[in-house]
Amino acid sequence: MKIIIVGGGKVGKTIIESMLKEKHEIVLIDNNPKVVGNVTDLYDVMGVCANGTEYEKLLEAGADKTDLFIAVTGSDELNMLSCFAAKKMGASHTVARVRNSEYNTASWGFMKEQLEISMAVNPEKLAAEAIYDTLKLPSATKVETFTARSFEMLEITVKKGSAIDGLTLIDLRKKFHEKFLVCVVQRGEEVFIPNGTFKVLNSDKIGVMVTNSDAHAVLKNFGYATREAKNIMLIGAGKTSLYLADMLIKGRSSVKIIEKDPEKCEEICEKLSSKATVVSGDGMSQEILLEEGIEGLDALVALTNRDEENILISFYALSKHVSKVIAKVNRNELSGIAEKLGLETTFSPKNIVADILVRYARAISNSIGSKVETLYSLFGGNAEALEFNVEPDFEYTETPLKKLEIKPDVLLAGITRENIAFIPGGDDVIHSGDKVIVIAKGERLCNLSDILKHK
Repeated sequence: MKIIIVGGGKVGKTIIESMLKEKHEIVLIDNNPKVVGNVTDLYDVMGVCANGTEYEKLLEAGADKTDLFIAVTGSDELNMLSCFAAKKMGASHTVARVRNSEYNTASWGFMKEQLEISMAVNPEKLAAEAIYDTLKLPSATKVETFTARSFEMLEITVKKGSAIDGLTLIDLRKKFHEKFLVCVVQRGEEVFIPNGTFKVLNSDKIGVMVTNSDAHAVLKNFGYATREAKNIMLIGAGKTSLYLADMLIKGRSSVKIIEKDPEKCEEICEKLSSKATVVSGDGMSQEILLEEGIEGLDALVALTNRDEENILISFYALSKHVSKVIAKVNRNELSGIAEKLGLETTFSPKNIVADILVRYARAISNSIGSKVETLYSLFGGNAEALEFNVEPDFEYTETPLKKLEIKPDVLLAGITRENIAFIPGGDDVIHSGDKVIVIAKGERLCNLSDILKHK
């Protein structure tokens, strides 16, 4: 597909990297010639120097013929106007980054319709939602939700001496009553789609597919804590903190926010109607953290604008035995280092947005040959989870799964049928109209039939 991206900042660059992996044709529009030059030097993309609303420049970029137009500058208004202009010129689909909470109201539906914007993305809100899902299951380092939250993929680290340490996947299924499926395993730098004889070992990172209703029971049987984090400290009072604090308060959690900027303290206190404790102070100060009760926390989330600060605060929290520590880390190289040193859960708003837009691009490509409904990047992009609708023309409905010749490094992990979700076994069959979750490594799947070996 042809994709135009307006804005070559952190988010824009991350989207470019992700879309190039999907083999799309990319054009970047940015009003800073240095940004355009840097991006075109780094990546195989066309660059146009403009603000994203100029008719002639949009025409030069090919907005009239583009499949997907994405505007992710720092200005919500510019993003919306760019999308509107591109849509009127002939762009098939438009996506705008909209960060201001004032636009996340009932009036947004009207604006979106009038401006003909296909989708809006809010990196900070999306990040807050991802953090919130993880705080509900704090033993997991990451939680992905599928098929309207019918399934969850729990990423957990195998602990030495735990109930699953040293067991093969066959033994795991025999040992525990609840249905689950270990879909992905990361061991060091290698990622595996495991079979039944695969043995999980201490320090492995595993992706476990479960139905939403079984998630707590599976974690408990594995020997992991299942109590939802309720006493939570947030460091930094930015947009992500605001969204996350609001969710946590509605979930009846106790929230304390530490922010060194007094004006930001007043602002967030007002927006949260004083339902959270807001402390004016430096989150890097060990003295302040101790005074504010870091040693009695269920969870700490470091959300300052500096990666290094978030990492240092997080390691201090770990030294004080805070059971769940999460850090915002935008730079992938720092995130990798932090995780290797023991900080299990990091996140990046820009990466979350990029993943969502890759899913959206796959969905759009349905019209040109792909049948993927949604796509999720797993374990740093080393594996994918894909959702398919089973069409009537799929040849292998009513065939037991154990009789299907499925490709290596491909796993059928979940089926939803008439709103009932289940982990399939070898005797189960696929029906027309089912939603199917497939885990794959190393091969881009476009259709459900792609999971099968060629005849």
